[in-house]
Amino acid sequence: MPEIVTSVPLLLITGVLAYLLGSIPFGLVITKAFGLGNLREIGSGNIGATNVLRTGSKPAALATLLLDSGKGAIAVLVARYMVGEDAAQLAGLMAFLGHLFPVWLGFKGGKGVATYLGTLLALSFPAGTVACLTWLVAAALFRISSLSALVAAVSMPAALIWLGRPDMVVLAIALGALIWVRHAGNIRRIMNGTEAKIGKKDK
Repeated sequence: MPEIVTSVPLLLITGVLAYLLGSIPFGLVITKAFGLGNLREIGSGNIGATNVLRTGSKPAALATLLLDSGKGAIAVLVARYMVGEDAAQLAGLMAFLGHLFPVWLGFKGGKGVATYLGTLLALSFPAGTVACLTWLVAAALFRISSLSALVAAVSMPAALIWLGRPDMVVLAIALGALIWVRHAGNIRRIMNGTEAKIGKKDK
């Protein structure tokens, strides 16, 4: 963890604002704007880019990916610029929690992979790059988005130590654990061979 030097009230304000930013359900907004229907009734019902891709619209999926990752990155960068590194890591965590548990959707949100990657890229570009490359390699090998995310999440603590960022390890473990918990259903489907491949509908 980074050294905590910011006052508690300022950290609380930072956390709340980051959470509200992270809770914006861009997948739902984009699919509605593109006239693609109710995303909750498509594919897995998830609000992330992978499920948006199941609508058949690559531009909508790309827009969702960029916006979901961007809200994590923006939360981190603004908090770092306005407050400091301790606030930046808190902002990344809270934006991630906002995506997973958005107040606007009854705390039933997405699985956080894009926001996770955006947060890592903003906190440490080398670490975020390693996470993205790990996801891409796993996706190329297995063609399963959820498995790629799980592999990237579990590899990050060791990668951060290797990259000389031990201050981010606790955050990476927390985010990675949440990703694994949110992918419990995907893990079951991976185990029994019914998890959907990238670009295809769920079985």
